[in-house]
Amino acid sequence: MGMARSLVGRALAAALALLFLLSIAASSSAAPPPSRGRKLGFFYTRTRGRCTPQYWSSGREKWPRMLPRKSTVSRAFGSRAIGERYGGDLTVWESTAGVVGGGLGGDAYGRLVKQASTALLNSYARKGFAYTAWEVKTLLIQALASPQAAAAQADRFAVANEACN
Repeated sequence: MGMARSLVGRALAAALALLFLLSIAASSSAAPPPSRGRKLGFFYTRTRGRCTPQYWSSGREKWPRMLPRKSTVSRAFGSRAIGERYGGDLTVWESTAGVVGGGLGGDAYGRLVKQASTALLNSYARKGFAYTAWEVKTLLIQALASPQAAAAQADRFAVANEACN
């Protein structure tokens, strides 16, 4: 019985040693992925494009002259319904930054104005953007009909904003 335990113990120690050596060999032979000038994150690296709400609210690029940073959402989109929904003093910059106020928040209407404001900026600043300025304004007004319509249109604007370069 003592000899059987000794053999099992030796076999287990040998298996652990082999597993340890294999893990060292595998980690030393694996080349790190090229970073291409980006800092690698802990689990993954997510790059943000030049057309996202985060990019426009950061102030890294000058805003189009057609849509100044201090312009209100109701004036930019040209509808009294927008002023009633979001308040008359909410600026386009605040909507891209996700500033809570005037009915903005994590709800469908808050996401809609954030993504629509970004899409409007992209329509003025990026050639070949998926929507024209007129389409963005019209689609935003149509999406105010219900929370479901607002959520669906916010998602469509988000896809276009993320796909833009």
